[in-house]
Amino acid sequence: MLSSCRKLLVFGAVSSGLGLLGISQQGPIVPRTQSIEKAPVLPKTDIRIDTNLVLIPVTVTDPMNRFVTGLEKENFKILENGKEQTITQFSSEDAPLSVGVIFDCSGSMGAKLQKSRLAVAQFFRTANPEDEFFAVTFADDAKLAQPFTSNIEEIQNRLTFTMSKGQTALLDAVYMGLHEMKKAHNSRKALLLITDGGDNNSRYTETEIKNLVREADVQIYAMGIYEMGAARNRTTEEASGPALLSEIAEQTGGRQYPVENMNEMPDIAAKIGTELRNQYMLGYQPDNLERDGKYRRVTVKLVQPKGMPLLRPFYRQGYYAPGQ
Repeated sequence: MLSSCRKLLVFGAVSSGLGLLGISQQGPIVPRTQSIEKAPVLPKTDIRIDTNLVLIPVTVTDPMNRFVTGLEKENFKILENGKEQTITQFSSEDAPLSVGVIFDCSGSMGAKLQKSRLAVAQFFRTANPEDEFFAVTFADDAKLAQPFTSNIEEIQNRLTFTMSKGQTALLDAVYMGLHEMKKAHNSRKALLLITDGGDNNSRYTETEIKNLVREADVQIYAMGIYEMGAARNRTTEEASGPALLSEIAEQTGGRQYPVENMNEMPDIAAKIGTELRNQYMLGYQPDNLERDGKYRRVTVKLVQPKGMPLLRPFYRQGYYAPGQ
């Protein structure tokens, strides 16, 4: 959202009590052994590459984790597999979004459901009339609670009657969300994942979902509810949740926001909504035009504006080239 005078703007947290929200730096997850039957082969999802144009959404923050807008195209550099590319398209418009809410209803969510519903309601307050939404709920399995709709109340009504029970099929819910996103009408897509732990009941494995996330053109934002003092009672799967969510989200250019105080959940949800509204869209035509279907790593670097503190970009880390 560049003003006519091209000023740099820094957006702070939604609430003064939000504070600095970091990203989990825990190590990689070792996929757990599956005792169930083999899951079906995952279908390929469409990546965001139109003919020879690759589009990368980028969020820029300052050291206080506030959003920075007003940057110029000259403030960005894009590298593909280490080779700099020419940015041919640049914008920072608040384009319509297609968003899927992935909502944990497992047994451990009991006392957390009400705050989680409030967080979704606060997220919706950042919405635009052109946006569309769907909802997936999950416990023992994943269910499409509400297909795509522009009526926010329909989503909220569905979540109002959710009950806490069963285990946690988190990976299956992510798969269902990415599959449903194929029906999106908007080019910008995101999943908002609200959960309190790792997976313990999915058919799909972590490796399968991580590969699918890399192929999909969908940003994933996760709110991981990790209350202080509850760590000693967590299962192995729950303990691995923070690292799993961070790894999945960061590959897509999104982030995980850990929740240690449930009263902060609405503010964090609003912050995620604000982040989606304050992104730059960078487009380039890759020098490598081979249709080899290989994964290409993308790196976005910032050319620091004079007088500004050190800024940090968040962006999708790569894409799969088209096949033959």
